[in-house]
Amino acid sequence: MKFPTRFDNHSKLLPPCRSICSLLTPISNLERPATQRPACVDASHSHISKLQALLQMCAKLRDPDKGKMSHGRIILSGMHIDTLTSNMLINMYSKCGIVGYARMVFDEMTDRSLVSWNTMISAYTRSGNEKEAFSLLIEMRRQGMVFSEFTVSSVLCACAANNSLLVCQQLHAFALKAAMCWANVFVATALVDVYAKCGSIDEAAVLFESMEDRSEVTWSSLMAGFVQNELFDEALALFHRSQMTGLEYNQFMISSAVCACAGLAVLDGGKQVHGLLCKTGYDINIFVASSLVDMYAKSGSIHDAYAVFVRVEEKNNVLWNAMIAGFSRHAHSLETMITFEKMQQSGLHPNEVTYVSVLSVCSHMGLVEQGRKYFALMLKEDKTTHNVLHYSCMVDILGRSGLVCEAMDLIKTMPFDATASMWGSLLSSCRTHGNVALAETASRFLFELEPENGGNHVLLSNVYANNRNWSEVANARKLLKESEAKKERGKSWIQIKKKVHTFMVGERHHEKILEIYSEIDGFFAEMEKIGYTTQTDHDLHDVEKEHKQELLRHHSEKLAMVYGHMCIPAGLPIRIMKNLRICGDCHSFMKHASTITGREIIVRDTNRFHHFSHGRCSCGEFW
Repeated sequence: MKFPTRFDNHSKLLPPCRSICSLLTPISNLERPATQRPACVDASHSHISKLQALLQMCAKLRDPDKGKMSHGRIILSGMHIDTLTSNMLINMYSKCGIVGYARMVFDEMTDRSLVSWNTMISAYTRSGNEKEAFSLLIEMRRQGMVFSEFTVSSVLCACAANNSLLVCQQLHAFALKAAMCWANVFVATALVDVYAKCGSIDEAAVLFESMEDRSEVTWSSLMAGFVQNELFDEALALFHRSQMTGLEYNQFMISSAVCACAGLAVLDGGKQVHGLLCKTGYDINIFVASSLVDMYAKSGSIHDAYAVFVRVEEKNNVLWNAMIAGFSRHAHSLETMITFEKMQQSGLHPNEVTYVSVLSVCSHMGLVEQGRKYFALMLKEDKTTHNVLHYSCMVDILGRSGLVCEAMDLIKTMPFDATASMWGSLLSSCRTHGNVALAETASRFLFELEPENGGNHVLLSNVYANNRNWSEVANARKLLKESEAKKERGKSWIQIKKKVHTFMVGERHHEKILEIYSEIDGFFAEMEKIGYTTQTDHDLHDVEKEHKQELLRHHSEKLAMVYGHMCIPAGLPIRIMKNLRICGDCHSFMKHASTITGREIIVRDTNRFHHFSHGRCSCGEFW
């Protein structure tokens, strides 16, 4: 039988041949004269069973060499024409990673069963070759073979692993024609999972709603899809909906709920999910614990994050990295470095994720020499792959500390192309330290890399405004208008009694906005008595001072803080989330507000957490 000329990537390593027998000749001693070699040996039942058991053992141990030797004996005994034995050979070769050999066995079979086709399709899906798996499924259909839902599901799983949306859509149509899509929960669930992982979350949700029967896996797949696509509200809504149906939880559903709480930074919701985890016993799972640490850290409660961390006895890299990242995000530089050392003492090696967190905390705290030390240590580590993120952190460390020219030199000499975030960091540092020429250079690259991001134009105009160059400010804002780039509008949100309240600058639509504005006036009056003055230099519009004061007065984080003070019982902390970097005037406002209210005020902006207490901030005025 002639072999096909097209196999998967593994088969490309094979030498040209006409049959698999020739590949196994040295092993099976097929070089003996034909007169001394039986064409087909009628092997005994016990001999067949032993060889089949040997094949199964080779597949289990992933031992291709012994597998080839067994194959040679099978050919000598004439068992290669046996369908069951051939199926075992296909399975053995696929599990050993030699899918090309598996395909050769499959193509030489004179009698294929349903198992033969499924085993070969599984071999392709296991190796991530969903296109070949799909082609074989189509061929199976053409030959009138009966296939099961598990065959289709396995191909869909390969599509999910490789984000193959086109093949997924073809399979969807294929399943519809075969009347599998709606009737079979396995196929429908696999489709939901693939669409979600490929970013087509709307299609996944529509398919989910159309299903008459749903398993735990179905709910888990859509929840995970919402989280992966950063639709955290939808993920939590689906989780609460599953509670209403009385569905029994699994660890994947609860982990998705924890991740959604982390994305929204809703501490109360996260604690409720944590309570469910404790009841089910999943809280001791190391991966769930890592999600909890991440959730508490992102929700502003680093102490709760650490409490979860210390409960886990056997820690892996994921858990250590979650804790180190949490300390870094909260600017606990000493704790970050100590945990970094303890991780090494435990016998685990820091990886690229660990170094990003350690370098980030050095950036946030202005620890230039420590940043240089960790950066050099990382470059010496053979087991750590350094990437553009590490160089971006180092550029940020240098730039924030005023070493903008050195930061530029690092960008020029690094082995990667500079990213938009790197140029943005340099531009921001140039704004802080007044380097107009370098700011113009960074902005040119930013305009090319991110033509749709209006924030870069605003940042450049702020550099000019800091230098009172109002004509260039006007030019920059004119260019912004002409480019049709969009500037992200600042917003802040706060959770009150399970409900998230969002505020924009100059908010007018909140149900209690008049009370909030009245309350904020009282705050300003009280704070002025203890020395607070509106820092109008943080509003860079060319307008009168009084107008600047009015613009700053109603920034979103101020409104969120005042509303939190109105609603949250006295003495409890106020936690605010913001999508942009907190401005200097709001930073000063929060410090004075923490003195007046006697509360801890926690603000998470786009860069880090700020913990305000007794008139001070955890950032040490370096952010």
